[in-house]
Amino acid sequence: MVQANAAAINMEQQPQLVSSQKEHDYQQFLSFVMAQEEYGVPILAVQEIRGWEQTTSIPNAPKHVKGVINLRGTIVPIIDLRERFGIDSLAYGSTTVVIVLKVELAQQQKVIGIVVDAVSDVFTIAEADIRSTPDFGNSQDLRFIRGLANVSDKMIILLDINMLLGKDSLPDSGTLSNIIKDLEIDTPVEDQ
Repeated sequence: MVQANAAAINMEQQPQLVSSQKEHDYQQFLSFVMAQEEYGVPILAVQEIRGWEQTTSIPNAPKHVKGVINLRGTIVPIIDLRERFGIDSLAYGSTTVVIVLKVELAQQQKVIGIVVDAVSDVFTIAEADIRSTPDFGNSQDLRFIRGLANVSDKMIILLDINMLLGKDSLPDSGTLSNIIKDLEIDTPVEDQ
């Protein structure tokens, strides 16, 4: 795990690691942990990684919206992803981080922060290695999950952040919690 420190990591200053001719074959994902499960978001959507800091509360906001922060003149809403997914809350600690993401909402680019337990790693994943989300029937809206990938003997749930953070795209927290629990499948052993 990568422990958060007081200084923010600015992802815009990081060099591009994927060559232009390969960027359609491979994509990099920043992985993070919540409740012993690992998730990934596209690295190109990550603006910055920050340690947890107190937010300014917004009256009548949903419980998962922790408030807003002022990030160099931009007001950034902060969403607790644990609470949004219906996972039990956890006291914020030294590894709790906010991943600041650039998201397309209603054909506009917005900046939104998500609170996660800890940042784990950056993985380069081949498009061919991303498996489709299991079909749970018509009743489950899984558009916020891009797919699943096996990396270093663990399953990573790859999220579509534009669908994840769109205000009308996610089912309620209880339904989301059941979907995430259903995804907790054993990592298959590769044929040798």
